[in-house]
Amino acid sequence: MDTEYIRSRIRTIPDFPEMGIQFKDITPLLLDTKANELTLTALQKPFDTFTVDKVVGLESRGFLFGPSLATKFQAGFVPARKKGKLPYKTIQKEYGLEYGKDTLEMHTDAITPGDKVIIHDDLLATGGTAKAATELVLELDGQVVGYSFIIELSFLSGKNQLLKAIPSHSIIQY
Repeated sequence: MDTEYIRSRIRTIPDFPEMGIQFKDITPLLLDTKANELTLTALQKPFDTFTVDKVVGLESRGFLFGPSLATKFQAGFVPARKKGKLPYKTIQKEYGLEYGKDTLEMHTDAITPGDKVIIHDDLLATGGTAKAATELVLELDGQVVGYSFIIELSFLSGKNQLLKAIPSHSIIQY
């Protein structure tokens, strides 16, 4: 099964970046051409019938598959970055992580009013980053039509932070 092959290419790093965190490392997945192809297909498939104008990739691992996913949808790619990393005028939202707080920014011209947007990241944990990205998209009058993740840490209930009526898909759940 493709899901199990993808899962076999994800390793757990204990106590990173802090004690008690079980970090899900997708580096082995990235080293494997077959796993890359299967992952991209699995990320796209749930949204095949959707109209997508933009894919918003969340810093930083959302940048690894986000541009390719956007290309599959013939859509633009929007990087949502940590504070101070984008060169143009930005809007920002503070969000909580499973081990702290941070700020997410997006260029003010990244989303055109009415754009249909998929928010993508490698991992859904507490949902704080995806929620912040949702708020940025909505502030720019975009419409979130889907959430896309490689991994979901279900025990952290991150989906509760996402828009309830919007489809959320993750390939692997822990």
